[in-house]
Amino acid sequence: MSTRDDERTLTFSPIGVIHTPFHGATGTPIQTAFAEGAEGQVEVRDEVAEGLKDLEGFERIWLIYAFDRASDARLLVIPYRDTVHRGVFSTRAPCRPNPIGLSCVRLIRIEGNVLHVRNVDMLDGTPLLDIKPYAPRFDHFQVDRCGWLDRSDDHRVADDRFE
Repeated sequence: MSTRDDERTLTFSPIGVIHTPFHGATGTPIQTAFAEGAEGQVEVRDEVAEGLKDLEGFERIWLIYAFDRASDARLLVIPYRDTVHRGVFSTRAPCRPNPIGLSCVRLIRIEGNVLHVRNVDMLDGTPLLDIKPYAPRFDHFQVDRCGWLDRSDDHRVADDRFE
């Protein structure tokens, strides 16, 4: 029996856990750009800690994580910065078919297997899936349009709509 490529099941194991001051969605910054000064720690499992070698030279890093407490997936959502339904793929809402989050945080220092970071926008205890260095020459693109966000309000923290 053959399996279509889009029907495969993927399994990921967390490589660590993210610790932040935020224990529930309500009041948590909705993006790292609105989390100025919010500090956290990324605790990497001992068996993958060797992979942190050379990371300290980067000012910013991407944290890829699981939205482990998000509500069930929805294809239409009212995002935090809007009042009308939008397709989930045009938003950063956590209630996604694959609940994966991505945040670019400031790396302050590394102590053993613990990364001290700033501008966190995820909940305390969030499972960490991966870390990648932020490199402006690869990760920064000048754009002229940003869809519905060009007309959105200035909402900066989460409420309970995705709990």
